[in-house]
This record gives sequence, structure tokens and C-alpha cells, in this order.
Amino acid sequence: MTMITTLRRPRLLARAAKIGAQDYNRDRHLQRLLGYGKIPGSGAALIRLLELEREINAQRIEEDTAYSLVRHLDLLIALNGEAQLYQASRAAQYQ
Repeated sequence: MTMITTLRRPRLLARAAKIGAQDYNRDRHLQRLLGYGKIPGSGAALIRLLELEREINAQRIEEDTAYSLVRHLDLLIALNGEAQLYQASRAAQYQ
């Protein structure tokens, strides 16, 4: 969770991802981003999403022509959504 909270992205991108996470649908979003098949647990999904986001953010910084703002936003939305689900599941374990 520390890795997610320390992400520093452009304010507009972060704000759009936070708003988009309100409509996050785990099945639909993760299959599109991680590929079809068995959906991993929240912890594993978070790690994979962080790796993918780190790669696409590097493309953004380098101004790579392969950079996709839409894909980057999708990854950040999924990261926010999965982080919320992960925190909720952790809180439920301790009750």
C-alpha cells in the first residue's frame, strides 16, 4: 500500500483516476488490463498493476509515441479500485 500512496502522477491524471475508481468493476477492468483468464487476488493484482503502471509512466516521461493516456488512466483506475478492495478485505479480517 505504501507503494501506491507514494505514486506521484500529474494532478489531473490522479484526479480522473480517483473519480473513475468510483465505477470500478473488478471483472471487467482486470480482464481488459491483465488478459482474460483467472483473475488474481487483490494483492497479486496490485503488484501486477503497479508493474504495468510503472512501465507506462516511463513511456509518458520519455514522451514515447507508444504512450497511451487512456491505458494509463485505466491502470490508475484499476490501482485505486484494487487498493480500496484490498483495504476493505484487510479491515474485514481484523473485525
